[in-house]
Amino acid sequence: MNWLRSLLHSLTGAAGGGRTSGRPPQVVRRADAPPLPTRQSEEKPTDEPTGEPADQREDDEAQASAQLPAQPDAQEEAPSEDAAPASPAQPVLKQVNFQRRLRMEAAQLRQDPSHHVYTPTGALSYGIATDVGKMRENNEDACFGMQWHAKTVENRPDYGFFVIADGMGGHLDGEKAASIAAQTIAVEMLQNVYMPLLRNFKAAEKTMILEALVAAAEKANLAVIEGVPGGGTTLTAVAIVGSLAYLAHVGDSRAYLLQHDAIEQLTTDHTLVQRLIEMKELSPEEAEYYPQKNVLYRAIGQHESLKVERLIRNLPAAARLIICSDGLWDQVDDDTLKRVTLESDSPQAACDRLVSLANERGGNDNISVIIVSVPGNEG
Repeated sequence: MNWLRSLLHSLTGAAGGGRTSGRPPQVVRRADAPPLPTRQSEEKPTDEPTGEPADQREDDEAQASAQLPAQPDAQEEAPSEDAAPASPAQPVLKQVNFQRRLRMEAAQLRQDPSHHVYTPTGALSYGIATDVGKMRENNEDACFGMQWHAKTVENRPDYGFFVIADGMGGHLDGEKAASIAAQTIAVEMLQNVYMPLLRNFKAAEKTMILEALVAAAEKANLAVIEGVPGGGTTLTAVAIVGSLAYLAHVGDSRAYLLQHDAIEQLTTDHTLVQRLIEMKELSPEEAEYYPQKNVLYRAIGQHESLKVERLIRNLPAAARLIICSDGLWDQVDDDTLKRVTLESDSPQAACDRLVSLANERGGNDNISVIIVSVPGNEG
């Protein structure tokens, strides 16, 4: 159990709840956003607004456990008596929750082959594309993609890691903030998750991948604060192990899941306009033309205390995962995203076509997209 205590201690320390910088939470505005109306000084959204009806899926436990299959009662047993003692920095409740999620992930990977090792007709594949667009002088988006596939006697699952960060115009060095965020989260995941998996793929049963991903996002946040004071960026990252996708998200870049001819937005836009929609003060149709459409209330690099949206989803055979910046989804509607992705010969061809479409429709912002294709099952 020593390795488990060490792992739990290191991840708890990395998550580091309760950090404060003395700076109040702030609303983040993109460069092309018009001035905020005076009434917003009374309605300034925060990460915990009153009357919040629709953000319950970001709750730490509900977010992860809601997406996992029901587990036997045995999976809910208390931690063993030799578990590491609690301390102010590592509350007993958080330790129990971490251990519980570890058992749930391990049981899911062991007991349900569709959630871990399937027999693919090919490898996980992806395409990636980014463009400055037609209105900006420089590209403030950053993208990262990595895929690993092997054919060995161990029947290892595919691994993948994908990131899009959209540096915010009007902030100091938005492109640098995006680059630092993408690089930091990638390095953290490679060191703490993927390198251990490459040495021993069964480590997937022992590593709390979702917690490691959230901790990596929090470290990226601190790196941006230190490296680019006043800078900011969105961050949407997806870690894939077998047919499970682990997602961490801050800002208004998006992740979609395309399966069975249906497209589903997996992430929430952390924008003023989306909050108003959730509070029934604005309709989706009105939101299309709302003057404060580009105002963010949560972003990387704005405060040491960061709430990261997180999610675990199964990736069915032949599914597609789309990650993109607002420069794409603001110009290309969901139905077109689906149609182009399904009709294209490859993920890369789909990415290239979508970027071209966004430019044809105005190219008002930097445009970035990653499309991941899950292989189908044999038979």
